[in-house]
Amino acid sequence: MTNIATGPGAPEDTRAAVARFHERLAAIRTQVRRVIVGQDEVVEHLLLTLLVGGHCLITGMPGTAKTLLVRTLAAALGLSFKRIQFTPDLMPTDVTGTDIIEEDITSGHRRWTFVPGPIFANVLLADEINRTPPKTQAALLEAMQELSVTVRGTTHKLTPPFFVLATQNPIELEGTYPLPEAQLDRFLFNVLLDYLSVEDEMEVVDRNTTRMELPTVDACTNAEEIMEFQWLVRQVPISEEVRRYAVNLVRATRPAEPSAPEHVRRYVRYGASVRATQFLCLAAKARALMEGRYHVTEDDMRALMLPVLRHRVLTNYQAESDGVSVDAVLQDLMGR
Repeated sequence: MTNIATGPGAPEDTRAAVARFHERLAAIRTQVRRVIVGQDEVVEHLLLTLLVGGHCLITGMPGTAKTLLVRTLAAALGLSFKRIQFTPDLMPTDVTGTDIIEEDITSGHRRWTFVPGPIFANVLLADEINRTPPKTQAALLEAMQELSVTVRGTTHKLTPPFFVLATQNPIELEGTYPLPEAQLDRFLFNVLLDYLSVEDEMEVVDRNTTRMELPTVDACTNAEEIMEFQWLVRQVPISEEVRRYAVNLVRATRPAEPSAPEHVRRYVRYGASVRATQFLCLAAKARALMEGRYHVTEDDMRALMLPVLRHRVLTNYQAESDGVSVDAVLQDLMGR
């Protein structure tokens, strides 16, 4: 089993990195809460996404501060930030960039020059990603998986760290395109942004009707530190027993598996992939480290099961007929 105190540098250096890790996380939370009221669980999931090096899909109704939350977090991270407003007429090259022909005035020679699109940033806010057709949605696939984009046969690398924080409205609303399953599987989490409590909503109204500008958010870290924190997360040990628990949990979502319960066999059409197991273990490592532990427990797995699996499990017509949601199926599975 790998110990968190091993790796490049002395153990003292690693302990100092862990202390800096917790210090930076506390500072980021403080800066985000200067602007965002409530939604602490969503903020924690976004921080987990950052530490794992994954991508996050935020689902919520309009007016629940999805865009403001992502913009505020990006400012607190001190990373380059770009925003794309996805619309029905958005083209793939509007996301990735394109080649243009430039002419040298002195010589008259022409050459192709690549003009990078907004995807070339550390934090990309894909705003209302389900408002654009699948062809444009797919422009993100290579970047999310390979950290690169290919234009006219030429591959251009993205500078790490790279995070896609995408927002979407529920697919039942008019004018939306459900995300393809292949793209959904690239997201570490699907986080549901719910309405605020009465007290929090009162605070939002007070903040936004008594002053003209939002508070300034200070950067608390940088790209180099974030890459170091991601390395640190991967050093957190996870026992064979807990790994097996994660594997069995994900395999139980597949209706063809002998271990799948009757509830899954009845209501699930397709279960979660192996990528779900990998992401579940990585996110559990990050959660353990955030809580000051250097080992992963089954409680970490259970706490992250819903956001990791809810967009990877596809229910069937029987579930729709009986009014059974994906979350209900997963909660039943977790209870068993």
